[in-house]
Amino acid sequence: MIEDNIRILRQAARITTDSSYKIEKSWCVIAGNADLIDAMAYKAIASNHNVKILFREHVILKEGKLDKKFDFIMLYGNSISMNDFKNETKKRGGAFIDIPRNYLGEEPNLMAFVAPDNIIRNVVSLIEKSKISFAILQESQTTGFINIDLSNEVKLPNFIKSALKPFYNANEVVLSTILISVDKDEYVKKVQSIATSNKIFVIDFKDIVTEE
Repeated sequence: MIEDNIRILRQAARITTDSSYKIEKSWCVIAGNADLIDAMAYKAIASNHNVKILFREHVILKEGKLDKKFDFIMLYGNSISMNDFKNETKKRGGAFIDIPRNYLGEEPNLMAFVAPDNIIRNVVSLIEKSKISFAILQESQTTGFINIDLSNEVKLPNFIKSALKPFYNANEVVLSTILISVDKDEYVKKVQSIATSNKIFVIDFKDIVTEE
């Protein structure tokens, strides 16, 4: 972690030799399993205030007798630090989208979606069929496993549940996060409704307030 901070400081020192260059700040969303997000949260806390944790969520999606568990985190900080988080996330198999500050002025009604990839694709199709004009600006998928457990509603001894876990974890669940812009303000609530009713976590950038 100390080496990461030294590398970022060296990059900043090289850049700031150009007096016309301004280090911009941006947001990012990182998604994956709990271990990955624990590591990214620690990295943010150890960044010497270069990166702020805006929020973190632990999600459990119930599908039949299975609980699909994943975490995601939203960060805010300078673009040099964000690039370092991106590289580390990709190395660990997580999903990462970066939202530059200029997007806020150039793109209408920004929203980020986080959910398993099959659900994301289904919802994108539903939004398109609703004749809503929107664009996918960024997308990213996990290459690492997210956690799957038998639901607590399944009444089996714990040692049997543990023995069964390799079988229902055999098929990897791909987790996706996408950044979209919705052209017209009047469609925002409809998009949110379609997404949330299909168990997608939605981040609306109108709700994100960051102090400088």
